[in-house]
Amino acid sequence: MFHVFTGLISLYVIWRFVWRLPIAKSGRILLAIAFLLIAEHHLVTRNFFGSMASPEIPATLLMVLGWLFGSLLLLAMLLLVRDVAGLLAYAGSRSRGRRLWAAQQWGVGAAAAAMALSAVGVWQAVRVPDVKTIDIALPNLPPALDGFRLVQLTDLHASRLLEGPWIDAVVKKANALNPDLMLITGDLVDGTTDARAADVQPLQALTSRHGVYAIPGNHEYYAEYQRWLTEFDKLGLRLLLNEHVTLTHNGQPLVLAGITDIMAARYGQPQPDVAKALEGVSPADTVILMSHRPGGAAINAQAGADLQLSGHTHGGQILGPHLLTQLANEGYVSGQYQVGDMQLYVSNGTGLWPGFPIRLGRPSEITQIVLRAAR
Repeated sequence: MFHVFTGLISLYVIWRFVWRLPIAKSGRILLAIAFLLIAEHHLVTRNFFGSMASPEIPATLLMVLGWLFGSLLLLAMLLLVRDVAGLLAYAGSRSRGRRLWAAQQWGVGAAAAAMALSAVGVWQAVRVPDVKTIDIALPNLPPALDGFRLVQLTDLHASRLLEGPWIDAVVKKANALNPDLMLITGDLVDGTTDARAADVQPLQALTSRHGVYAIPGNHEYYAEYQRWLTEFDKLGLRLLLNEHVTLTHNGQPLVLAGITDIMAARYGQPQPDVAKALEGVSPADTVILMSHRPGGAAINAQAGADLQLSGHTHGGQILGPHLLTQLANEGYVSGQYQVGDMQLYVSNGTGLWPGFPIRLGRPSEITQIVLRAAR
């Protein structure tokens, strides 16, 4: 379905932009073929260079392809704005509407703007994220836990795009915060254990007062899920798979739970089970739940979670179109939400999938969360 969607976008751009350019027909045909290849480049990388989730080609080439693909998508959006504006104008004045639809200068300007914006978006996508610090107040948090600091990393997507040195820079930046607890909420890797062994090695240096815990995201299931569980254990990452641990801080208990991802069903692995994860937890204890996807937050709130930490959405990656991502994730896409008696925080993600390395207005983040007792 993804390839059909991208193909339709390229056909729209060819129809509304390429075929109207004042150049020779042969030039328009060549340009149309180039646009189709850009739109469907994932098919090539999937079939000849790794997989859809993990294209095994050099980082520079991934960035160039991301820039071209992003330019195509942004150009399609800008052309759509023009065409919708023309439709609205046509309702009042047919001649004005036709002039807007035929405005070739708009198309050329939109193409230039799309290429420039896409270049900025690629740079934003591959840079080492800034630290984002937020306070989250929890009504049942004991005063002894007020000020408890945790760092959330999510959607690292170690890959040929975000390789070992990038992961190492993220690790050093996260460790410098000296948190009480370090959490990774899924999508740590893209690719096989052999392909990513060196890239994930820096994660072994992650540290915090109460340890480093993680959960799988959907991408962990795409290649060697069971082997990755073993690798993460070797790196010192404690995975919580529909289970919980009770930490003690300043003499007070703090429950940390984690659930698997719904992608598990496709691969015959345990599906997310929040009831099992919280089995035996006292209602009086404060519960932090790691769930890769923000969807299902209402169920998790009813199960007794006080704070849910999620990722998966990447914040929608592009401001504006992020609304589509929001619709696909039960209305949650970025930032803090109140869900029943539970707080939900959805991180924009620390990294992103190498098949679409674009961020515009939805920056990546290393999230430092300070827990506060509600007053």
